[in-house]
Amino acid sequence: MDFQKLKSLAGSRAGSGIDLNRGSKAEAERLVSAGRVDDDASFELKLRPTKLSEFIGQTKAKEQLAIALEAAKSRGEALDHVLLFGPPGLGKTTLATIISNELGVGFQQTSGPALQIQGDLTAILTNIRDRQVLFLDEIHRLQPVLEEKLYTALEDYKLDIMIGQGPAARTHVMEIKPFTFVAATTRPGLLSSPLRSRFGILLRLEFYTDDELRFVVERSAEVLGVPIDQDGAAEIAMRSRGTPRIANRLLRRVRDYAQVRASGKIDRETAQKALELLEVDAHGFDELDRRLLRTIIEKYDGGPVGLNTLAAALAEEQDALEEVYEPFLIQIGFLDRTPRGRVATRLAYEHLGIEMPRKLSLF
Repeated sequence: MDFQKLKSLAGSRAGSGIDLNRGSKAEAERLVSAGRVDDDASFELKLRPTKLSEFIGQTKAKEQLAIALEAAKSRGEALDHVLLFGPPGLGKTTLATIISNELGVGFQQTSGPALQIQGDLTAILTNIRDRQVLFLDEIHRLQPVLEEKLYTALEDYKLDIMIGQGPAARTHVMEIKPFTFVAATTRPGLLSSPLRSRFGILLRLEFYTDDELRFVVERSAEVLGVPIDQDGAAEIAMRSRGTPRIANRLLRRVRDYAQVRASGKIDRETAQKALELLEVDAHGFDELDRRLLRTIIEKYDGGPVGLNTLAAALAEEQDALEEVYEPFLIQIGFLDRTPRGRVATRLAYEHLGIEMPRKLSLF
């Protein structure tokens, strides 16, 4: 397949929906976005734990990983390939780096969209060191032709290289060093069955509890040198939508407010005032969340309303609504996705202070 065809294929695959790690333009501008935005990178690197014992939350995933790591180290072998999946901002990249640190091996990171041609993947695989960790983010956006090339590399540690073109072309099998492939995705349903079967360890990351997020906020505040009490950390945690990335982002904004408008220490009152100024309410909703719920309730009598109609009313892309705005609202029970359309629940009416129509309250 020539380069132009590969570029075309990459474009069609990458454009098939809103990716939560990349996010849309609207998502990138949201303070409560779970996707990574430009100013997150340097802070996340500073706050990222380096050992499994330092990683907060994800108890089941950590226990499975700890056993697998200990077994691999005792045998002196490469760890089985690992698939990390779940919503964005929960620590998939952090866990990949921890795996490398715990094994004491090299770490290399790339992403599905970054690999455009077969030569990109070949160059990476042929330069892998023994038992090294290769981390591929957004694996659901990897081109099918490259996905197929991965199969033998993951299963047999061999790489098929085509030499020459036309009738004179021949295949050369190259041995590569045993390595651990760690892949991350927010959309596991898009992975093919043959690819999923190559992973020996599948770890699903879940949303964090408020208590777990409070520990995350307290640890991050300690690293950043920000004085904070338990109530202040709990207030930030409560509004972080179950996501450490959002918790750390809110902590940075509250820290700024505390330094300018308060004594510099974050307590509950300071956190509440700062987050009210930022328009992040007690459930972690911002104005865009509230506008979506208000539109369903006030314009469409609480629903059901079709996705097309709702997208037009909000001047948003359908993919953005379905992949960015709705999941959290559905998860905590403020929105229902039914065959006839979207419906606002009783919790949405109560939160917005709108009286629920009697005909709806009977159901």
